[in-house]
Amino acid sequence: MSLDPLRRWEQRFGALPLPSPLIWAVLVAAFLGFGVLMGRAAGHSATDALASSRAPLKVLVAQGSGVAAAPSSAPATTPPPASEEATPEPPSTPAESTKSSTPTAPSKTASTPPASKSSSGSKESSGGGEGSSSKVAAKLPAIKHVFVVMLDDEPYATTFGPASQAKYLTGTLEKQGELLLRYYAVAHEGLADGIALLSGQGPTEATAANCPTYSEISPASSGSDGQVLGNGCVYPSSMQTLMSQLSAKHLTWKAYVEGIDEGPGTPSACAHPASGTADPSATAPAAGATAPGYQTWRNPFVYFGSVAGSSACASKDVGMGALKSDLASEKSTASFSYIAPGPCDDGNPAPCAPGKADGMLAADAFLQKVVPEILASKAYKKNGLLAITVDDAPATGEYADSSSCCGQPKFPNLPVPTGVAKLSGSGGGQVGLLMLSPFIKKGGGLVQETYNHFSLLVTVEEIFGLGKLGYAGGAEVKPFSASLF
Repeated sequence: MSLDPLRRWEQRFGALPLPSPLIWAVLVAAFLGFGVLMGRAAGHSATDALASSRAPLKVLVAQGSGVAAAPSSAPATTPPPASEEATPEPPSTPAESTKSSTPTAPSKTASTPPASKSSSGSKESSGGGEGSSSKVAAKLPAIKHVFVVMLDDEPYATTFGPASQAKYLTGTLEKQGELLLRYYAVAHEGLADGIALLSGQGPTEATAANCPTYSEISPASSGSDGQVLGNGCVYPSSMQTLMSQLSAKHLTWKAYVEGIDEGPGTPSACAHPASGTADPSATAPAAGATAPGYQTWRNPFVYFGSVAGSSACASKDVGMGALKSDLASEKSTASFSYIAPGPCDDGNPAPCAPGKADGMLAADAFLQKVVPEILASKAYKKNGLLAITVDDAPATGEYADSSSCCGQPKFPNLPVPTGVAKLSGSGGGQVGLLMLSPFIKKGGGLVQETYNHFSLLVTVEEIFGLGKLGYAGGAEVKPFSASLF
């Protein structure tokens, strides 16, 4: 039988003597020291590997967003990320890549575009927070004339997307300004959004149906956020509006509504039904029928008692024919001008009459006639701002969209939304807004910061030094960032 090496060693040389305590201490210390050295070496290697994998995240945010910077090891030029309300995007929301040279059909599936996405030629930003208004107000340029062109019932995809038939709008005009990609309506239908833009009021059940009966709001009590509570369409004369704010500062306003006093049998200026009577123009015409030349609900000004009941309404709420002569001089151009094309030109996908062009093709022809007159005017060239947008996206059909942004209010005069309406955001959908001004660099690109009609209202109020009306004073509603100019 073979012996193991230790036994063989003992038989030949005798048993091995045990080391002394001193030697044991030296050996243990040596092994411990070696272990520490190896641990440090391994630790530095692992730490360096982890550090190299943690490159600083760069997020672009718009100036004036009101988001405070947090301490970070990232470079000083890297702005901190800003939070944005998580709201569902409409089925037709395009990514920035849809503005490429190769058009693709708008997506029909719900998707949420990133708050910040790097792309050549585009301005990136995220939703701002409370307190941004006062910071932006001091930086806005000295705009003296604001023009708003309000189209009707089209989603972003068909208005500004690559499939849009409005080639003048998406081609010629877009190259001259900046497109606010994530701009939202606040309600359905068109009248409710027009009223929101001019007063900061949320819809009533009647205005959300384009006011089938022209009646005063009752009981017209006061609610939170400056809201008038009740049902009906006509707001009390005591309620403040953008128009009353402008007049109080000796500034001017004017509405140009296509269809008023523009041919035999058309209504006169400041046209509206008698109080308590039905409005036939609030109902969509039957298939194949001809729409009326003038639709009252496209003229939100006459739903304010302070306007409709004033003697000045006849000279300030007029047809399109007056626009050209008013643009002849800066003095005759109003501080705030609202332009509403009629049913044959407003972009609504329903034809206004058999054989007539519909949708954005018709709206584009209207813009080609009107917009050059505005851009050539002295008032615009010197210190003007033109905003082209849509009152709301469709509430039903293929492009139905009720998404929202910017702290969308729960309107007290409407039933609490349920089901799909509750999940979709209960807003008026993504519609987009094109902004042109001498203060804007041509080809400014796409702007991803979120805005809505209340944002446009508070922007106009900031420009003219006015107070905030209704929901325009919301904590998450901000004016257009000064960085856009």
